[in-house]
Amino acid sequence: MTVLEQPGSYRPTPPPAWRPRTDPAPLLPDAEPYRVLGTEAAGGLDAGLLLRLYGHLVRGRRYNTQTTALTRQGRLAVYPSSTGQEACEVAAALVLQEQDWLFPSYRDTLAAVARGLDPVQALTLLRGDWHTGYDPHEHRIAPLCTPLATQLPHAVGLAHAARLKGDDVVVLAMVGDGGTSEGDFHEALNFAAVWRAPVVFLVQNNGFAISVPLSKQTAAPSLAHKAVGYGMPGRLVDGNDVAAVHEVLTEAVRRAREGGGPTLVEAVTYRMDAHTNADDATRYRSDAEVDTWRGHDPIALLEQELTERKLLDPSVAAAEQEAAERMAADLRERMNQDPLLDPMDLFTHVYAEQTAQLREQAELLRAELAAEAEAAPATREGAHR
Repeated sequence: MTVLEQPGSYRPTPPPAWRPRTDPAPLLPDAEPYRVLGTEAAGGLDAGLLLRLYGHLVRGRRYNTQTTALTRQGRLAVYPSSTGQEACEVAAALVLQEQDWLFPSYRDTLAAVARGLDPVQALTLLRGDWHTGYDPHEHRIAPLCTPLATQLPHAVGLAHAARLKGDDVVVLAMVGDGGTSEGDFHEALNFAAVWRAPVVFLVQNNGFAISVPLSKQTAAPSLAHKAVGYGMPGRLVDGNDVAAVHEVLTEAVRRAREGGGPTLVEAVTYRMDAHTNADDATRYRSDAEVDTWRGHDPIALLEQELTERKLLDPSVAAAEQEAAERMAADLRERMNQDPLLDPMDLFTHVYAEQTAQLREQAELLRAELAAEAEAAPATREGAHR
């Protein structure tokens, strides 16, 4: 006899402990991506903020095109462009306060630069020159994360630790739509919600995980709907509407700072360029699809709003373009300089105190470098004979 077959054991409805702990209705995202530009709500936007966002977008687009060119010239090993996604990158950087932390993925170098990181330092890892290329503690920017979604549990851990210490810190963690298929995504959201950690998850849904379309990754109504299963709010926003992304992220950061817990934001955007310089995007998407998204360019959307409100005259636009060109010229000049690399840096900053194996490996490398240096004069002398 089973438990349900025992007299009096059957209940027509589950006991109270089985009922939802949280009302799901307030957690559900909007049916359509939230927009501001081109709507009546745009009239209440702060002009100074819009112009600031515009400047960052223009410089961000130029940063992407210049860095892509450097990759083709062999100055970078690889570059995952964020062209078309600049609204997400810029908004993510500008909503944070100085003490807050940004946890970027490999495609989010522009977000790091918009937060104040030197563009060359932001590219050092992708150049293959050094470890991270910058001090994460100095800039409050975690190392660029190449494995999918592995930065998310770390982001939650830092946010939870800050909350336990009473520090006024919010963490914004960025990930792509492909990263939402990883176990680290699930673990991070689950822990963040249970601990009510002050963290905001920004999913840049650019349509493809390399060549895999979103429809082959999930059957969910949207990625923002996944938030409900973890007990946190989900927000769906037009990722090319920089004003909308800024507003949604600002609210999510405020909520986290005030103890409201985490928020999952899905920004619907599009990757205009290939996944990286090693990818042939024409094999899995059409030119017509890309052209359709070009008509929803984040810079053009903001330019239209600024022009209609008579905030963007030719002199302002020219000044921003000139600033972008100066940034690109400086980036070209410094990236075209061959870096001075110390092979012994392989063992620097791996552990606070080196392990016995690392010390042994370091000694072997040191001996090899000394032998090469000793043999170099003889090699040069032989070449001159």
